[in-house]
Amino acid sequence: MPEGDPDDHGPAALLGATFHAWDDPTVDWSSFDRVVLRSPWDYTDRVVDFVAWCRGVGATRLRNAPELIAFNVDKRYLAELPVPTVPTTFLGPGDALPDFGADRPGEVVVKPNVSGGSRDTGRFSPATAGEAQALVDGITASGRTALVQPYQGRVDTRGERALVYFGGEFSHALRKGAILRPDEVAPLQEGNALGVAAAMFDKALVGPAVAEPAELDLAATLLAWVADRFDGPPLYARVDLVAGDDGAPVVMELEVVEPSLYLMHGDGSAARFAAAVRRS
Repeated sequence: MPEGDPDDHGPAALLGATFHAWDDPTVDWSSFDRVVLRSPWDYTDRVVDFVAWCRGVGATRLRNAPELIAFNVDKRYLAELPVPTVPTTFLGPGDALPDFGADRPGEVVVKPNVSGGSRDTGRFSPATAGEAQALVDGITASGRTALVQPYQGRVDTRGERALVYFGGEFSHALRKGAILRPDEVAPLQEGNALGVAAAMFDKALVGPAVAEPAELDLAATLLAWVADRFDGPPLYARVDLVAGDDGAPVVMELEVVEPSLYLMHGDGSAARFAAAVRRS
């Protein structure tokens, strides 16, 4: 989105910022004090080039920092997080889907390690294990790693919780509804060049929420680890959580590359984001 997501127009206006495509060869990135990644949603098709571009802009200017971006573009980072996460099995070429047995009852989610917008992502029951394996094989044939996770059923009733932070400080919380329907790969929005799941365009998908203390504690622990490992807190972060089998929150994803921040659902969040950019 070279014109920028409309959600980001508010903080851009407060900062006097302009929008530019990351792969525009005419842009002199050294002419800017800060370069803030917001909607480079095509990076997943050229992730090596994108990470190289981030490192070229450099840690002095780019937010979030290039090494944090390089870490976060590959969902295998989940194995390194020091907090409870959704259990994940990583599959490479020729690997078989884990058995739908007593240790893995119910449904599973299959997704790639590099993707966005729920592309190449599906939800499967034991009855559609063959379709799940076919998706795994397609992902690994493309040179990516397939992630297999137990479907978190509370998403269907309670939804996910997404906690948004600016400069390490909590800004606002969101409720995200279920995107994946049973026994299928998420269908993409027709005619959309971004290749995003159609469910992402449901206006009722995301709304404001109140974060619970356990959710705030988990996100704070995670972001403290990120700040320690990557020399300071990220300018922006979205921590996506879901209630696990015992009701306690677990991390689904840490989003620090190009997450939608849904500023419209957080009173004053555009001003908080702009202020964090000035401090960064």
